[in-house]
Amino acid sequence: MKAFGKILGLVLLGLLLIIVALGFALTHLFDPNDYKEEIRQIARDKAHIELTLNGDIGWSLFPWLGLELHEASVATLAKPTEPFADLQMLGLSVRVLPLLRREVQMSDVRVEGLNLRLNRDKDGHGNWEDIGKVPVAANSTTAPVTPGEPAPDTPVQVEKPAQPIRLDIDSLTVNNARVEYNDEKTGKQFSAESIQLSTGAVHDSTNIPVKLTAFLGTNQPVLRVRTELNGELRFERALQRYKFEDMKLSGEVAGDPLQGKTMTFAAQGQLLLDKAANVAEWTGIKISANQLRALGELKVNDLDKTPQINGALSIAQFDLAKFIDSIGQTLPAMAEGSLSKVELVTRLAGTPSSVSFDNINLKIDDSSFNGRIAVEDFAKQSLRAVLKADTFNVDRYLKPKSAEANSATQVRQAEVASTEANAMAGAGSTPLPDAPTKTAWSSDRLLPVERLSKLDVDADLTFGQLTLDKLPIQNAALKATGQGGLLTLENLRGDLYDGSFEAKGTLDVRQQVPALNMQTQLNKVPVEKILESQGKNPPVKGLVTLNSNLTGSGNSQKALIDSLNGNAGFVINNGVLLNANLEQQLCKGIATLNRKTLSGEPRGKDTPFQELKGNLTFRNGVASNPDLKVRIPGMTINGDGDVDLRVLGMDYRVGIIVEGDKSDMPDPACQVGEKFVGIEWPLRCRGPLELGAKACRLDNERMGQVASKLAGDKLSEKIDEKLGDKVSPELKNALKGLFKR
Repeated sequence: MKAFGKILGLVLLGLLLIIVALGFALTHLFDPNDYKEEIRQIARDKAHIELTLNGDIGWSLFPWLGLELHEASVATLAKPTEPFADLQMLGLSVRVLPLLRREVQMSDVRVEGLNLRLNRDKDGHGNWEDIGKVPVAANSTTAPVTPGEPAPDTPVQVEKPAQPIRLDIDSLTVNNARVEYNDEKTGKQFSAESIQLSTGAVHDSTNIPVKLTAFLGTNQPVLRVRTELNGELRFERALQRYKFEDMKLSGEVAGDPLQGKTMTFAAQGQLLLDKAANVAEWTGIKISANQLRALGELKVNDLDKTPQINGALSIAQFDLAKFIDSIGQTLPAMAEGSLSKVELVTRLAGTPSSVSFDNINLKIDDSSFNGRIAVEDFAKQSLRAVLKADTFNVDRYLKPKSAEANSATQVRQAEVASTEANAMAGAGSTPLPDAPTKTAWSSDRLLPVERLSKLDVDADLTFGQLTLDKLPIQNAALKATGQGGLLTLENLRGDLYDGSFEAKGTLDVRQQVPALNMQTQLNKVPVEKILESQGKNPPVKGLVTLNSNLTGSGNSQKALIDSLNGNAGFVINNGVLLNANLEQQLCKGIATLNRKTLSGEPRGKDTPFQELKGNLTFRNGVASNPDLKVRIPGMTINGDGDVDLRVLGMDYRVGIIVEGDKSDMPDPACQVGEKFVGIEWPLRCRGPLELGAKACRLDNERMGQVASKLAGDKLSEKIDEKLGDKVSPELKNALKGLFKR
């Protein structure tokens, strides 16, 4: 038995030596470089590719099946002279015996100088689509099938499910690889250059260290990105689970969109793809881009259907204005320091066509917002917003007035100041102010019509305090919708200076010239506060109640005012006409008729009133006011005139019915006798609207009519006195009428 065992051992040793000797002979006596053409033909017949081997082929047989290719390229059979891939060197080794057990055990895999070119032609056909396909010959024909004949039976082959292959690689190294994509139809190009990839041992269900660096680029727009990716890859093929743990991506971006600036970025987290559960996750998210820092998590469900995204996002406070500048972008002009403190915490959800931010906690400078913002359809830009803010100053973020508008304002202010200086004489002895002629409105483009015409929006906003056009609005609420170029302000309301206001209307940008329709209600709002907030000197004080319904068209302030039409009604209660002593003006007129001179200086410069009311009819920027009425203690004022909003000017004829000087010590020249009772004293008010009653003077032209009437009344008295009952009443009336003409 011992001898048999010894003999068997010698036989096995001999067989092993023979196998080793055969392997040595094959690898040393057989040179695959002598069979390059045969190898190319096998590639054509079996793989349907055109393989070109310009360099040497190195190989080994046992125990490793080793292969080393140099200067090789691959093309499709359709375009054999246009390789889509080439490489400088490919080296790999596979253990022979494990292959019999469907196990791939490889040593280090090394790829040098891989160059992959992907091209889509003008017809949209990609060169990679022909890989592995046999080109159809131009003269090839398909055997016709005779009608009525049954098609030949084709045996149905039942494919056995593929058995999983165990993969075992010591390492993978790719040096200086390049991938290029070119679209001839659009002219767009994408590239990934200087690709360096290195991994640790590649095994199923184990963590695989991965490091990847590359330079990415595009030509539309011109953009360059340097990237570096690190982490540990883990795949569990039996469970269809794939993880990328401790993922760290970093790099820099530069190019045309950044206007010469550079953005550094970084992203970290844990990635998971579970194909069995159709779930993908990114947890432990940390993102940075220049000054921006963010944390969060994302989860995607229903990967096999319509993916559903859920997650959370938190952006730490940062200077948004500086961030925008650091990436080469420009914000619209706004107040200094705006958008310097911005932070956000929110939950988010979405699909491939929509996204929503729920439970928003957004802080912008001194304002805090809570609520929800959603884009329900990216293609239609369907924006939905429900937000509540504590305070928000809109003026801080609006574009300042243009130089043209500021210049026009300065010219108008100079005009008003000059006119006001001439109108300050209390007794009204200066000439009547000239009517203003300078336009008060800007011709700058007001609305982004193109963007508004595509807008699909539904907004519901509330504010504890809203500053808009310098007006401090309390408890403000805004609800607006817009779709297909028709924007509707369903409601804008709030409290203003202890009063309230409400507005609604529409803006139609479906036509070439935008059309505006607006209805406004003011309830007991101090009119002087509104004017002061606009930088104007108020001519009047009091609580105004206003109802208006106005329309206009155009895309500038000037165009809208020039086309303003509609109507309005107003009442101002418990007010004061500032810097305008109408009583003194009337005393001057009475003194003139009394042929006396006022003995003292004006005792005050304001005129208080109980009520000022009227109705306005707007026609192309000019408001007609035929029924102005003012109730002042001791007098009643009636007015008829126009307000020209185009130049913010007025021209009124005013009649005042007075009871005279009712003060304790009246001016003797201003005493009213019975002959003045019921007389309407005429004033003319003309000039800038801001002057108010300061622009009023005695209407000397109509004062003659008053004097004639008084003279006629006096003659009537004398006729009664002289004639008495001596003549008939008809004759006396005829004589009185003769003198009153």
